[in-house]
Amino acid sequence: MLRLDGVSLTIEGKEIIKELNFELRRGEIHTLLGVNGTGKSSLAYLIMGIPGYKPSKGKVYLDGKDITDLPVHERAKRGITLAWQEPVRFEGITIGEYIGLSAGSGVDISKVLSLVGLSPFRYLNRLNDGTLSGGERKRVELASVLAMKPKVAILDEPDTGIDPLSIPEVIRVIKEMKRSGSSVLLISHRPEIIRMADRASVLCGGNIQKTDSPNETFRWFEGNCKGCDYVNEPEVRKSGTL
Repeated sequence: MLRLDGVSLTIEGKEIIKELNFELRRGEIHTLLGVNGTGKSSLAYLIMGIPGYKPSKGKVYLDGKDITDLPVHERAKRGITLAWQEPVRFEGITIGEYIGLSAGSGVDISKVLSLVGLSPFRYLNRLNDGTLSGGERKRVELASVLAMKPKVAILDEPDTGIDPLSIPEVIRVIKEMKRSGSSVLLISHRPEIIRMADRASVLCGGNIQKTDSPNETFRWFEGNCKGCDYVNEPEVRKSGTL
């Protein structure tokens, strides 16, 4: 579905992503792990085509077609969407209207709200503004992505601001995205979220260090990345010069 072929990203003279190869398969949930500062969000922005995140080298393909030079709105038209770690606020419109802006034909917005744990009676006509808590805004963002039925959904820390008791609802929504036909790239550190994926990868040093089953990848991440003094210098760590 989505393929990155030898992609590099340089920002302000610093190479963030280094000749990275990555594949998101059709209909899979793929979790991306990495400690803070390893470039996970930068990679998400690159895939979405956010200005300032154009690859300095390599190609990005969607359904086998080169989209490297396409702007954000063209990638969105082709079915890629990004749910931000900090959801955008839209003042002056209701939550129902906001979700409806991107909803596919025949989508029941009330049902979508219920799936993310928001009562349609309370939230459908509520303004999508600063009165919403961080957790509520994150749920609205997830509802919008779910209603969109994208080919590729990039979810950057979808559990941020969500209370622990609501994590099963987040997991249910992500599984519903897959059931609806979306391929999901999921950035998260939470074990419950990671383990519900089909595959998982670890990003460090601008490249993928490991891809395996979620359980195996998470064990590797815990053993090699937590507390590591060589973040973004994995080759130094591998060389035995600790």
